[in-house]
Amino acid sequence: QVQLVESGGGLVQAGGSLTLSCQVSGSIDGINRLGWYRQTPGKPRDLVATISQGGSSNYADSVKGRFSVAGDFVKKRTILEMNSLKPEDTALYYCYVRRRGLDAWGQGTQVTVSS
Repeated sequence: QVQLVESGGGLVQAGGSLTLSCQVSGSIDGINRLGWYRQTPGKPRDLVATISQGGSSNYADSVKGRFSVAGDFVKKRTILEMNSLKPEDTALYYCYVRRRGLDAWGQGTQVTVSS
């Protein structure tokens, strides 16, 4: 099993920036994708951004140009840099890994953007 521990969430004003970090531990061999999802109450968990071991990344349309995902597949860490934050970015943000075809998420870190 893998363990994912997120950090860096908090309260920020609209237009501000925040950086989330995630450290993966446990059974970490075979991880080929790292990234982030988010969820608001009553809605499904949605992709924010992920990056593959080969370096290809994908982003939700709503965050393109504002967020940037990075992944260190040696240290098994991922970072999400969030800029120009909007109130609609408020959500519980989950660290994500894909390992041997299986997906796993962390416990989540809350990001709240005030208007």
